[in-house]
Amino acid sequence: MAIERVLILALVASCLISMSTAIPGQATFYTTYVPSSCYGFQDQGTMIAAASPAIFNNRAACGRRYRIRCTGPTNQGVLQPCRNGEIIVRVVDLCPGCQANQFDLSQEAFSMIADPNAGRILIEYNE
Repeated sequence: MAIERVLILALVASCLISMSTAIPGQATFYTTYVPSSCYGFQDQGTMIAAASPAIFNNRAACGRRYRIRCTGPTNQGVLQPCRNGEIIVRVVDLCPGCQANQFDLSQEAFSMIADPNAGRILIEYNE
């Protein structure tokens, strides 16, 4: 019984720590995944993202995984776009038109955390 309590406490603490270190940003989505800047014509699945130049850092982010959670809308189109939960995506490409803390998620990844009709959402992310 004591071990179960310790495990639950550790889980709660890790969730609080990960949320406190999250970085605010925005996310959009795209639908053509190949070729990518990091992997050329190799298919990397659908839980992927293109990162802003600041995050991409001249290909240094290739293969890095990011935990992303929707936090709200960026416009009046869809007032409550967020779906419960978070996703983990792997950076496979550069999003040259993205803002500093922005990810362009695969449509499948975006759809897991938000209504695609929103087009753009507010997020929190960490590596």
